Amino acid sequence: MKPTGDSLDIGIVTNDGDAMLGFYRDLLGLPYDGEVKAPGGVSHRLLCGTSTIKLLALRKPLPAQSPAGGIYAASGCRYWTIAVSDVEQALAACEAAGVPVAVPVTEYEPGKRMAIVEDPDGNWVEFIDSKSPG
Repeated sequence: MKPTGDSLDIGIVTNDGDAMLGFYRDLLGLPYDGEVKAPGGVSHRLLCGTSTIKLLALRKPLPAQSPAGGIYAASGCRYWTIAVSDVEQALAACEAAGVPVAVPVTEYEPGKRMAIVEDPDGNWVEFIDSKSPG
């Protein structure tokens, strides 16, 4: 197999499509790219650079597959990263909206900063500075 695209899309199954749209579309400002009807619900498409975040909002709720709690709670897909122009600004907007902060702004290498918040379903979303140091 040889990948042919320049991005990796992510699918998030949710029992609360409105809250997830409020977070990814309204708060983070990811452009809405429409919806696709899917068995059991509707898949909302949001653009993040060349990638797509697909929020599958279910009509019939399902139990959570794995525990909330981010990186160290369980194995599997535990977080994803979005490069932003200003980590502190992204975090401040999330804090003002009452979004739980999992990891405050942290310098993980000289001149490189990150922060992690929880989306409405408890998934961890990492912000990293897209600016180059210095």
